[in-house]
Amino acid sequence: MRRSMSAAAAAIVVAGLITAAGPAVAAETKCTPKIQVLGTIGDESYMRDTRRSQGVFDLGAGNLAVGVSGHKPVYWTGTTLHRVPLTDQNQTGQVLAVNALGLMVGVLHDFTGTSLFTYQAGAAAITLLPDSYGSDLEADVNDAGYVVSRSDSAVGTVWKDGQKVRELPVPADAGPGTRITMVTGINNQGDILGMATQDYEVPETGQHLEGTHPVLWPGDGSAARLLAPTANESYVQDIDESRRIVGYDWAGPWHEYAPLVWEPPLTGPATAPGGLSSHPYATFEAISATTNLSVGTAKFHPELMTLPDQALVRSGSGPVKALPRLAAGGASMADAASDGDRVGGSAVNAKGKLKPVIWTCATKQAYNSGS
Repeated sequence: MRRSMSAAAAAIVVAGLITAAGPAVAAETKCTPKIQVLGTIGDESYMRDTRRSQGVFDLGAGNLAVGVSGHKPVYWTGTTLHRVPLTDQNQTGQVLAVNALGLMVGVLHDFTGTSLFTYQAGAAAITLLPDSYGSDLEADVNDAGYVVSRSDSAVGTVWKDGQKVRELPVPADAGPGTRITMVTGINNQGDILGMATQDYEVPETGQHLEGTHPVLWPGDGSAARLLAPTANESYVQDIDESRRIVGYDWAGPWHEYAPLVWEPPLTGPATAPGGLSSHPYATFEAISATTNLSVGTAKFHPELMTLPDQALVRSGSGPVKALPRLAAGGASMADAASDGDRVGGSAVNAKGKLKPVIWTCATKQAYNSGS
């Protein structure tokens, strides 16, 4: 779902950002390990497993970050917050992803429902995407400007320049009664990632066929295909430039999550690198474009909260490590990763307020959760 900018993209001078809405995005520079707390507006409440009031959901070139603040779609340059301009101030929403040129995709919520929009950093207005859905809070955009998500007509869809340009087919081997239920990522090769769900009763026998499976639509134009299944339901969240995929396995209704990695060429099953020793469950939510930096959140059963949620990171093929909390006993979540070793997410401070944060030099701050 969340696109992460490569080192080359971070060096791009971003066109069109010098406007009244926000300053130009600077090139990414050598970082200092810290938890950078970003500017906020509105509600800063934290309620586990509800729509986030604050948070960084993707990292762009230089010091650009995008996400939500006070339930409004926003972006940041450094720690400075900029509102995405909305014609109706009663609308809420969030920015879900951004590409190397500052083109964002997000979702709006109002009394009529939800819809997706694109927005160029610094522009005067958003562009609503036709036949868009957005309720699953999953969408992505690559550096060529292709936006992917699920449309309101319940098919995987690609938009470009504000127009619908392609519908994504259900894989031929998916079986009867299968539909696309989520589209979560696209890389700069044009590989698209999503989910297909089967719900079908065989007329002759009454057998009920059901299950959710990851789907890849290859950027080279070859046929869409299902990825190898897992023992439970597996949710794919992000894809890097090498076609490495991260996500998680879901084993039941009690937050029984386990992080997963699908390695290219994606012909074998996913591998489970494990989570934090301090928490029984965990997810992977994003991966950097080229450096194999994966991030997510470690969790407990909601009724057995020995410890609050904690942001985690995995560098390459190494162990999963914890990222420091903003305050002792405060929950934290990681949702975005960059090739510049930045991790974006949210964390609760000492006053119990949820803040959008970026861990700079994240791998240098990470530690073994048992230490």
